[in-house]
Amino acid sequence: MSDVTLAVVLPLLGAFVLPLLAQGPLRYLGGLLGPGVLAVCAWLLFGAWSGYTSPYAIALGGFAPPLGITFYIDRLALMFALAVPLVTLLLWPGGSDEAAVRRQSLTLLLAASLTGLAMSGDLFNLYVFYELAAVASYGLAAGTGSSPAFVAAFRYLLLSALGSVIALFGIALIYFETGTLNLAHLATLGDQLADPRGLAAFAMLAIGLGVKAELFPVNGWVPEIYGAASRRVAALLAGLASKLVVLAIVRILLLVFPGEEARQLLLVLGIIGVISGELAAWQARDVARMLAWSSVGQLGVVFVAFSLPGTIGIVAGVAVALHHLVVKSALFLLAERWGGAIDTLRGAATASWLGAAMFVLFALSLLGLPPLPGFWSKFLVLTGLAEGGTTLQLLALATILIGTVIEGAYLLRVITRLYAAPGDTGVPTTHRAASLLASGLFATALLGAAVFVDPLWLVLNDLAAQGIDTTGYVQTVLGGMEGAR
Repeated sequence: MSDVTLAVVLPLLGAFVLPLLAQGPLRYLGGLLGPGVLAVCAWLLFGAWSGYTSPYAIALGGFAPPLGITFYIDRLALMFALAVPLVTLLLWPGGSDEAAVRRQSLTLLLAASLTGLAMSGDLFNLYVFYELAAVASYGLAAGTGSSPAFVAAFRYLLLSALGSVIALFGIALIYFETGTLNLAHLATLGDQLADPRGLAAFAMLAIGLGVKAELFPVNGWVPEIYGAASRRVAALLAGLASKLVVLAIVRILLLVFPGEEARQLLLVLGIIGVISGELAAWQARDVARMLAWSSVGQLGVVFVAFSLPGTIGIVAGVAVALHHLVVKSALFLLAERWGGAIDTLRGAATASWLGAAMFVLFALSLLGLPPLPGFWSKFLVLTGLAEGGTTLQLLALATILIGTVIEGAYLLRVITRLYAAPGDTGVPTTHRAASLLASGLFATALLGAAVFVDPLWLVLNDLAAQGIDTTGYVQTVLGGMEGAR
């Protein structure tokens, strides 16, 4: 079996083995299994990244496409796949009781499914991995055991199930039109989907899969889940899971629906997501809801970026997505002890000066203060929109600028509370050492990206060139498959 496929197989097996170990005499091994599996997966994927020379495809079981299960490996897939075990390790849920073991098992299942989403080469397997991620998300969302968490998870389940049905209808429509679900095969049949039925199929896929990508109008679950679930779960879903689903939608857009109509659909939904998310975040009066709606607005920017044609769209989209992954994951970690009403944060900097300093750092990067990575990622999006010059693109540019002003207003409100004199409620609690350490690693990654802008630019351009190379994708998958060993 090829090494990269183990990054899917090992966490999937670990998710089922971990509860068994936790009940036996080797219980102490259960606490090491999850982090150990994720570390091995990170090592395998990093090895694939460092030894990478050109895109390649893997036919699992040796069955050739379009009937076999296909994994496609390029820089874009490897970058997001590598992010899964690394971020999951930083957000790993601790504990050894039954509830903690259940959360750890679901976290491994989520890691396996998200890695599969990054590398899948056909719509059927994208849907399977999406559903696996959904199952893990439901369990993690309800993991606190509180009544609000159960209610929020149930509503999330209903909305996500509706989205899954809509996506399935879109997949069925594509199959009835073309007779195949392999992305490379579909890329050679683009003319068959260049009609209203094809656009309807893409809209169904975008809306159906967009539930977990926080895409308007199916993102109403976000504040409930992120508010009721633990902050580490919120960081996993907002920072990591949403990006892998976005990647799946973008793959479908690039390979199957390269027409302008599909891009305009993403652009319109992204514009609405930006303004609705930022306005709702500005109105929020507690940290968790503010971060949740802020995430919706920033995912809107991601969709606007990926709607841009050519290399600039991929470069800008990946830059914004990776920046959001780092910053939003860290902010939810910091909100683990600061998740209540914003007014209760008065004087929090006196209790945790390091946590407050990192909050300011991440907030400034979100706003796009140079030379932080948030500036460069937002600059790429705005530049691409200005160069495009269409009415919709100029509207998107204005929307992002207005959204940034709104974003600055609510983030500044939090920062002023952090550094104000303590209120009647006393000084807020300090952060756990593990949360500060993980947030510090995210901060290090952010500052490292600010220092090494030029090398990152070359990497992003390289993976963008491969991402838009539809001909190379088709030749790699249909021309020469690597059978799984």
